[in-house]
Amino acid sequence: MASPDILALDFDGVVCDGLREYFQTAWRAYTDVFEPSAGAPPEGLAERFYPLRPVVETGWEMPLVLYGLMSGVADQDILEGWPELVPQLLEQGKVEPATLGQAVDGVRDRWIHTNIDDWLSYQRFYPGVVDRLRQAIADGVELVIISTKEGRFIQQLLVQGGITLPGDGPLGPEPGDRILGKEVKRPKYETLRLIKSARAGYALWFVEDRVKALQAVQDQPDLGNVGLFLADWGYNTAADRAMATQGIHRLTLPQFCDSFSSWVK
Repeated sequence: MASPDILALDFDGVVCDGLREYFQTAWRAYTDVFEPSAGAPPEGLAERFYPLRPVVETGWEMPLVLYGLMSGVADQDILEGWPELVPQLLEQGKVEPATLGQAVDGVRDRWIHTNIDDWLSYQRFYPGVVDRLRQAIADGVELVIISTKEGRFIQQLLVQGGITLPGDGPLGPEPGDRILGKEVKRPKYETLRLIKSARAGYALWFVEDRVKALQAVQDQPDLGNVGLFLADWGYNTAADRAMATQGIHRLTLPQFCDSFSSWVK
């Protein structure tokens, strides 16, 4: 595992920190769906939401987290029992995931359309990441983004950060073929399988901040030689990081920004 030929990266929690944008989007979607007359969020709600971001697997869950908090669910109960709470809150709120997803995407679309600079200002790249990605591209490493975020939003942020993904990637000739967002509608391990098939014999590494996503890759026997790295600066908890077992390398941000040889120490 000296270095990768192809580096696949999750976006949120690995490349980009969007906590402030997540809360603003989640609150606006929450008010659209649950409480149109709510106005400004209650003081302190954002600070309660930020530590709960690790429970969210896809964007539609963000306003549901706020619905739980606004309904009196304890922060710790959300952190420790979110999968069990989701169906309960959906039933209580009489809402479907698709409705919440449309609300979240609608908020972002309107925000970007009316004031993209404002939308971009609520997000930031983690320190050193942009320079590291540029260096990887210059060194000939093929970069691929695999995310549950909409690919068009990722593209906007990469442009803002001055990152251009070259074409002729493992899954297609266009730059957009390197950004595989939730619109592809397949598990991340399946995307990795397609990449591995298209680039047989290439060293493939995958950096993700959700340990369950990495474990899902481990469960695929044909993906056993994919290098797996848990980004410990992302949206995960101490319990998540403790779950990183043999075969998953825990990666710090300074390591990520250093040479690949430092990643597997």
